[in-house]
Amino acid sequence: MQVKELTVGHRVRIVSLLAGHPMYRQRLIAMGLIPGTEFVVSRMAPLGDPIEILVRGFALSLRKNEASLLQIEEV
Repeated sequence: MQVKELTVGHRVRIVSLLAGHPMYRQRLIAMGLIPGTEFVVSRMAPLGDPIEILVRGFALSLRKNEASLLQIEEV
């Protein structure tokens, strides 16, 4: 499953980080988005990008192209 398929209220778990641009990958890891982490989609911009997720007790906004490196599954 990919982040672009999510809607508000979805609860998912990160399975892995796909190979991609190293800078984006490092940024996601630095924000705590590592395998096993669960998050909930809380809001989406009117045109669908960026999305806001609730992860580890804080709100985080992600662009969909950066978040496309996350391989996720529904919880």
